[in-house]
Amino acid sequence: MLKNKRITVTGGKGFLGRHLLKKLNDYGCINIKIADLPEYNLTNITDIQRMYEETKPQIVIHLAAKVGGIGFNQEKPAELFYDNLIMGAQLLHEAYLYNIEKFVALGTICAYPKYTPVPFKEEDIWNGYPEETNAPYGLAKKMMLVQSQAYRQQYGFNSIFLLPVNLYGPGDNFDSSSSHVIPALIKKCFDAIDAHDDKIEVWGTGLATREFFYVEDAAQAIYLATLSYNKSEPVNIGTGSEISIKDLTKLIVKLTGFTGNIVWDKSKPDGQPKRLLDTSKALKEFGFKAKTNLDTGLIKTIEWYRENRHLLK
Repeated sequence: MLKNKRITVTGGKGFLGRHLLKKLNDYGCINIKIADLPEYNLTNITDIQRMYEETKPQIVIHLAAKVGGIGFNQEKPAELFYDNLIMGAQLLHEAYLYNIEKFVALGTICAYPKYTPVPFKEEDIWNGYPEETNAPYGLAKKMMLVQSQAYRQQYGFNSIFLLPVNLYGPGDNFDSSSSHVIPALIKKCFDAIDAHDDKIEVWGTGLATREFFYVEDAAQAIYLATLSYNKSEPVNIGTGSEISIKDLTKLIVKLTGFTGNIVWDKSKPDGQPKRLLDTSKALKEFGFKAKTNLDTGLIKTIEWYRENRHLLK
């Protein structure tokens, strides 16, 4: 059903974008365009309008985002709020004006309240304020959910809102200034091995738990939702399993071959105490269930980094 559609993927040059493009190609989609920097600055309304004129999409999958880990969220909350809010609001509004058939919006696990009952259910998304360090980013992305529902109610515009949990996998962002926890830990281990250091330092207490979603599984979930989900109620996409940061760190240390000690900097924040999704709605609505367990995904990610790290410096 998607093979002959004109599909534009914002953020198509990014981590998730590259995997989604491959997935779409695997399913025979041949009319795919990328809307990303430097060709299009999606915080600029004239660039968005030009993008719609030039790519003429029937379906838009909006992956583009300014994003980073806890440190990046603390350093740049205003940029994270403004850039993500303005991108989402203008892209969706212009999609409506251009009579786009379907707009697929990617939200974030950071949209959930800080103390959401575990596992996170979609109906709990408004029951409190997000964790403080990532609230500007989470709330900015969540405004696409409000917009999606409002535009469907008033205009009958078909847009959907997906809530992915923390992504990881080959091709992830390994920049220490903005990376998330898995690539950051992998890089720390390799750097320590290179430098013959006997320890690595990790933020927080290690007690927080997280759910991690292999990027190829995420691409499959987005494909299936684009194909067959047509409601504005939000849908979680993830694995439905969690691990503590302490256990994750031990696992990455083991898989990378680092033999030194782990030092916990408890002066640094843990972030949200727990993250674990109820993923039953994705299975019910569009038949998605994650296939890649954490060990397998980490091994693939570490091997990719081992083979490509010389290109990232």
